[in-house]
Amino acid sequence: MTPADFASSSSGSPTGSDALEGARDWPSVGQRIIEWSDALAAFSEDETALTRTYLTSAHHAAAEQIRQWMQAAGMQVRRDAVGNIIGRYEGARPGAPALLTGSHFDSVRNAGKYDGTLGVLLPIAVIALLNDSGRRLECALEVIGFAEEEGVRFKSTLLGSRALAGTFDPAVLASRDQAGCTLGQAIDAAGLGFGVADIPAAAYAREKVLGFLEVHIEQGPVLLNAGLPVGIVTAIAGASRYVLELTGEAGHAGTVPMAMRRDAAMAACVMALELETYCRARAQLVGTVGQLEIPHGTANVVPGRARFSIDIRSSDDTVRAKAVADTLAMAKRVAEERGIELAITPTHEAQSVPCSKALQERLEHAIKAQGLPVHYLPSGAGHDAMAMAKLTDVAMLFVRCGNGGISHNPKEALTAADAGVAASVFMRFLEGLGEPRAI
Repeated sequence: MTPADFASSSSGSPTGSDALEGARDWPSVGQRIIEWSDALAAFSEDETALTRTYLTSAHHAAAEQIRQWMQAAGMQVRRDAVGNIIGRYEGARPGAPALLTGSHFDSVRNAGKYDGTLGVLLPIAVIALLNDSGRRLECALEVIGFAEEEGVRFKSTLLGSRALAGTFDPAVLASRDQAGCTLGQAIDAAGLGFGVADIPAAAYAREKVLGFLEVHIEQGPVLLNAGLPVGIVTAIAGASRYVLELTGEAGHAGTVPMAMRRDAAMAACVMALELETYCRARAQLVGTVGQLEIPHGTANVVPGRARFSIDIRSSDDTVRAKAVADTLAMAKRVAEERGIELAITPTHEAQSVPCSKALQERLEHAIKAQGLPVHYLPSGAGHDAMAMAKLTDVAMLFVRCGNGGISHNPKEALTAADAGVAASVFMRFLEGLGEPRAI
């Protein structure tokens, strides 16, 4: 079935959202999203790469551009105390509860164009269609550009979504960036017309919210390998992170016999390899050693110290908890066998977040209406939806990305065709929340 098929009705003339579906060229909507993404990527702290961190001049400029696009689409726009930019497209009944949607507009360093920003720009493009056609939904729509998700500048993630969900931790206000500026100082100096004292007022009242839907590139190869433009997220994986520090005994590389060595680096390598072997053998589980250091390492010295990180994720918290327990037990065993002292420090713990079954079903109907197969998959990466789940039911629509599914990288790729399909699915999803009617 194509979008044009939605235009038919028993009376012979399209009505409601079917009229919108039949009248729109969704690939051209996708092209608009791509062009907006290109334009937004120009707001960067780096002339040669996309880097847009929280409350920098590039970040404020991007927020202003998003504000302009929101206003042009017929939304009332505001910024809150943490810098989120929020556009409201009023429902047929003023003051009606809102479906919240959106994602983040900050970035990692040397980022791609679509991570986060797709989830902000796509709903603006869809609302522009509603506004151009003089339509309102029974519910209100609020598009949120979350000011901070990545945690690059202050090493504290999900600041924007935690503020709206009412779970912002005041302790993070003492976090400092590389220049020594605290998060609290940055917020107070941002010129938003608010200060840190106003952050609690940014939280939404539960009764004013119908749910939260986040559209996001997959950041992985599953949809690409399946040949599908979109997929439905079942859950956002929980994560456990640790730093392991190993202390052995340094010695001359030429004179210490192999059997007598207390080599901290080799012990770390064994632990890392066993973690990989363990996780490869089990579904719904990934394990990563993202940092591996040999402090003061020298080519001709047996390493006396090593330090590495482990990151274990699963959408099933029981599976993850067992993997963590087994991995730490393995590390202790290897350390004991090799005469190594081992210190284990937990650095992060996040429970998995299941997506709403009801909202998943709405997405399923919307995808089937496009004549597309429905594919369910978990998210291994964290998203603003994790924080918003403390406020309301959440769902996520993943969109295929090219170049092997790579993300957090300038090679991040998205086609106008896939953006258009996702926009059409988003529009059809809205129908389940009330048929559009004339303003």
